[in-house]
Amino acid sequence: MIASAPDRGTGAGTDTALAADAARPSRREQILRAAAQLFAERGSRSVGVDDVGAAVGVTGPAIYRHFASKDAMLAEMLLRISERLLAGASDQVAAAGPDPAAQLRALVAFQVDFALDNPALITVQDRDLGSLPPADAATVRRLQRRYVEVWVDVLTRLRPEEGTDASRARAHAVFGLVNSTPHSAGRLPRPAMAALLATMAEAAATA
Repeated sequence: MIASAPDRGTGAGTDTALAADAARPSRREQILRAAAQLFAERGSRSVGVDDVGAAVGVTGPAIYRHFASKDAMLAEMLLRISERLLAGASDQVAAAGPDPAAQLRALVAFQVDFALDNPALITVQDRDLGSLPPADAATVRRLQRRYVEVWVDVLTRLRPEEGTDASRARAHAVFGLVNSTPHSAGRLPRPAMAALLATMAEAAATA
């Protein structure tokens, strides 16, 4: 089920992970943002290039100056967010210092912010990853596995008696909780929602 627009908690096409500068996205990044919103609302197979062009105020053919096809848009947006998650998680762990509890708090805060800022991308990732060409899908999954392993390393050091399988299960449980934001965001002011999600995620990760 896709949440209605008010539940997503952001305006159309505002997912921040698709722009190097969220406040000043390039035309290419604007196209990706609009595509992500439309794909989240309708599914990628139900959206045409003309629909994306209309959302950013250009003709459909003008889109082809930036992307060879709609599938290329989908591939780039999912590759971008996978790379951004992996790089961001690694940076958070490094900045938190050697304490695994502090690292976990940093990872949770990072994941919560990402989820609240990118609800359309979470919906697209969950539903449309299987629509990617095999090579692109394999790359996205490889990046995602590396992201998961950042969490697994932290959780295993926090609870060494459990081992990596339990840590991996905990990580996926946290992702499922936090990535519920397409359905839950907007029900509380953003700071309150972020605090609630972080508290719940930390509890799930350490229970």
